Amino acid sequence: MSAHPLETGLRAGIAELGLELNDEQVAKLLSYLDWVAKWNKVYNLTALRDPQEMLTHHLLDSLAAVAPLRRQLAAMGLEKPRLLDVGSGAGLPGAVFAIVCPELDVSCVDTVAKKALFIQQIAAALRLPNLHGLHARVENLKQQWDVVSSRAFASLADFTNWSRQALAEQGVWLAMKGKHPADEIVALAPELELFHVEQLQVPGLNAERCIVWVRPKAA
Repeated sequence: MSAHPLETGLRAGIAELGLELNDEQVAKLLSYLDWVAKWNKVYNLTALRDPQEMLTHHLLDSLAAVAPLRRQLAAMGLEKPRLLDVGSGAGLPGAVFAIVCPELDVSCVDTVAKKALFIQQIAAALRLPNLHGLHARVENLKQQWDVVSSRAFASLADFTNWSRQALAEQGVWLAMKGKHPADEIVALAPELELFHVEQLQVPGLNAERCIVWVRPKAA
C-alpha cells in the first residue's frame, strides 16, 4: 500500500506542534481529510479544494489548538470531558479533536443537515465512538458541555450569547480566531470574562491565529 501523499507533511506538522500521535491517529486524520475531499465534490463542505491547502488551513490549523485544549482540560480536572463544536461544518476542529483526544466526547452541531450527517458518517467510518453529529441550532440545545468551541464561526458576542445555555456551570468557551479580535473582545457581555488569548503557530501557514478563552464571571 503506497503512502498517503500528505502523510509526510502531516507528520512534519505534528512534530513541529510537539504532539505525540500514534500511527492509527495519523491514518485517521488522513482518512478524514480524504472523506472531506470526497464529500466536498457534492456537498460543498469547504471552499478549499487543493489538498495541500486543506492540510495546512484545516488539519494543521485545528491541530494547533490541541495542546492548548489539553492544558485547559487538565486544569479543569474533568474525568470525562465533553466538548461542543458550534458551526462545525466539515468537523473543524471538532472531528480533529475527537481523533487525537479519544478521552474527549465531542459533539459537532450545525444548522445544515448534510454537514451533521457527514460528521455521523465519518464517526462510523473512522470508528470514533466519541464523535457525534447534531443537526440543530445551538441555542435550542438542552444538554450542556464543559467546553464550547468554534472556528471562524461568528463574533465572540454572538457565539457566547447563542451557546450560553449549552455551557456547563464551570465551562469555558474556546474561540479560534485569526488576528487578535480586540473589537470583538470589547463587545463581550459584562457578565463574561476573557481569561486568556493564546497565540498559535500553524506549521506551513503564514497567517495570524489565536485562541480566545472566555468564561462566565464568578458570582
